[in-house]
Amino acid sequence: MTAAREPERAPESAPARVNVPDRVWSGGLLLLGLAVLVVAAIIVAELVHIGGPAILHTGVVAFVRNSVWDVTRDVFGALPFIYGTLVTSAVALVLALPVSVGLALFLTEMAPPSVRSIVSFPISLLAGIPSVVYGLWGLFVLVPLLRRPVEPLLAKTLGFLPLFQGPPIGLGYLAAGIVLAIMILPTITSIAIEVLQTVPGTLREGALALGATRWEAIRVSVLPYARAGIVGATMLGLGRALGETMAVTMVIGNSPTIRASLFSPGYSLPAVIANEFAEASGDLHTGALAALALLLFAVTVVLNIAARLLVRMSRRGPTRVAA
Repeated sequence: MTAAREPERAPESAPARVNVPDRVWSGGLLLLGLAVLVVAAIIVAELVHIGGPAILHTGVVAFVRNSVWDVTRDVFGALPFIYGTLVTSAVALVLALPVSVGLALFLTEMAPPSVRSIVSFPISLLAGIPSVVYGLWGLFVLVPLLRRPVEPLLAKTLGFLPLFQGPPIGLGYLAAGIVLAIMILPTITSIAIEVLQTVPGTLREGALALGATRWEAIRVSVLPYARAGIVGATMLGLGRALGETMAVTMVIGNSPTIRASLFSPGYSLPAVIANEFAEASGDLHTGALAALALLLFAVTVVLNIAARLLVRMSRRGPTRVAA
């Protein structure tokens, strides 16, 4: 009788190999990511520390809703600056978005390579010009142009609208919005070009094969596919418009008032901080300016959250277009 065979032993598993360089690399990236959050938290904490007394003195609601900014009486209201920031950014977005998207579509869908290389260079050049240069150009070129032929023509043709009423002084919301539009145009255009270049060629070819014209192929196939990226590019341009300081300060007029007309002078949050911080007359005044900076930071955070939500909604897929 043969002896029973002993069961074979399973080979012992080799100890897990630890890749030290990968661990170090992952840990370094994690630290860098956390450092961004730490820096943002330090900025917010410092702004709250400096601006806290001014907010407590005025009240959060009163600080946001009050439209009077009187340093001599320690009365601080941020509403005119919030209004000026939002109006100039909205004007810039209305002017820059159609031009940017149209230019990106032209360069990616219609322009020959020779024209594409010629037009792309000025776009990248505009992105590198300092903001103070834009401000000087706006002050010496754009403002006189708006004062003499443009604003009187707008008042004559569209004067029945409150947006185009009032004396044509050149300085104001319209001038600041046009300068901001020129500044954010390279940002939106460059990102839109990169997004449109990722659209698969089969989408265009399929639409053209079904008998669509070139514009119909762009409208039905290209734009829906690139919608999320274009929304993200728009939000990045809007973020730059909200935080721009020097160029807006030089052409907006620096008047803490709220008026419906785009011809009227106004003020913005970055402009008032830049103008008054170096000459702040006391701790309360400095605290009020820090509170404005905190408010601008909050507006930027809300904008980023809205941008993420819009991009997520845009990624749900293109809507069906009825034939």
